[in-house]
Amino acid sequence: MKRISRGSATSRPALLGAVVLLALTSASVAAAADGPGPFGVTVDAVANRWSARVGALFAADGGRPAGGHFCTASVARSPRGDLIVTAAHCLDDPGRDLVFVPGYRAGRAPYGVWKVTRRFLPEGWTRDRDEDSDLAFATVAGRGGGRVEDAVGGYRFTPGVATGATGVTVTGYPASREVPITCTDKPARHGRTQQRVDCPDFTGGTSGSPWVNGDHEIVGVLGGHEEGGSTAGTSYSVALGRGAAELYEEAAGPS
Repeated sequence: MKRISRGSATSRPALLGAVVLLALTSASVAAAADGPGPFGVTVDAVANRWSARVGALFAADGGRPAGGHFCTASVARSPRGDLIVTAAHCLDDPGRDLVFVPGYRAGRAPYGVWKVTRRFLPEGWTRDRDEDSDLAFATVAGRGGGRVEDAVGGYRFTPGVATGATGVTVTGYPASREVPITCTDKPARHGRTQQRVDCPDFTGGTSGSPWVNGDHEIVGVLGGHEEGGSTAGTSYSVALGRGAAELYEEAAGPS
């Protein structure tokens, strides 16, 4: 987990801009299509159609959340409409039942509780926890049937976008808070296989947060270097390349 506890309440190949979901607490509100807003400022995310696609991961007991949320995930468009994307280190305990709660706020699940049914982790992660492989997908199912994508929509998962081509909006769930936070900034390369973005207050629980550009595409997922980073102000993602595309294809499956 991120060394400052991004990935869980106790802690946080290369596989692997700006939608704005900002609520400015005492000033204006910038929504997804309204412009970039201030860069490098972290605020509470507005509850809208875009932030509903991001949710919290919980351990499960009888198909319901048990304990606090420990990671973040988001809905990725797929032919079956049942796919979420997160960091590999959020899913690497196969014996732990998990649920995904999109749009989670203050104990409420406005779009239902979705059980994680299958997990797709890259070999580089399962073999030796390679930080360049810290990306994963999972399929989810609702208790009453239906598809999570029908409930909240989904972002396009788009590997191959050049780092820093646009700004990105990062939205996630700190384990210490009951509402998601969001920040927009322009990412930069961190070596050949990683990218980073400077946004304050992304602490425990934000691993798996999507990096979404202005075309509503996921171009990064918080994780990678140091499982997301060792400070609250700088977050990392693997650079999404051919390996990420292949993992997506495996997880998305045929229509």
